[in-house]
Amino acid sequence: MAELFNKQAKEYSQTRPSYPPELFRFIASKTPNHDLAWDVGTGSGQAAVSLAEIYKNIIATDTSQQQLDFATKHSNIRYQQTSTNMSISELERDVAEQATVDLVIVAQALHWFDLTTFYQHVNWVLRKPHGVLAVWCYTVPEVDEDVDAVFQVLYKESAPYWDLARKHVDDKYRSIHFPFEPVEGTDHTGPFEFVTKQMMDLDMYFTYIRSWSAYQTARSKDIELLREEVVDEFKRAWGGNKSTQKEVRYPIYLMMGRVGK
Repeated sequence: MAELFNKQAKEYSQTRPSYPPELFRFIASKTPNHDLAWDVGTGSGQAAVSLAEIYKNIIATDTSQQQLDFATKHSNIRYQQTSTNMSISELERDVAEQATVDLVIVAQALHWFDLTTFYQHVNWVLRKPHGVLAVWCYTVPEVDEDVDAVFQVLYKESAPYWDLARKHVDDKYRSIHFPFEPVEGTDHTGPFEFVTKQMMDLDMYFTYIRSWSAYQTARSKDIELLREEVVDEFKRAWGGNKSTQKEVRYPIYLMMGRVGK
């Protein structure tokens, strides 16, 4: 799977949405300390940059060096490539020592992880009992009735090329295993709902679609999802000039819990 993300690293960095400030304020309000946060599967660092405005130090890791090459630099962020299956000794060397991390986040990536190993790592590095794990996904983009109707046909056609883990995103992370305690002030671990918005022209919208792992998988089988007739349908639905910018909304679903004692 990492190889697919390597192929579209540039497109990913250009078109993947940033996340709303209220998401990070909500998460940060649930961690007593703001000294160290770990952004796992950081990609090109969209979430890490926002975290760096609240937490003193960020370690942002990814298995793909090509993704990290497009990451936004920040004085509070240390980017680090990690192996797919880190040992505890590698975890302490490359990420953080035991019980030193206030917050672990995963943005749009948890469904790709080996959860058993990852949760062991989370429990190792988080402070007890109030260290927090916050994970979220965003579902398909929403523009308007006409564009969304064309998109839904394309998304249905892309279904065979998604990894099976994609079902967790379509299910808004409700079906993902999440063995943590509710954070202070809540009686459940989510999902909590947010939304992020981005202005796009049609070419940028197409670049977003090309950044899908499903698009790359289809291409590897000589299948072009954005065929000429599909592009024409999008152009008609978009209306006006393809350079016309439209607001694209991504619903976000957050799962959050603490490690406990």
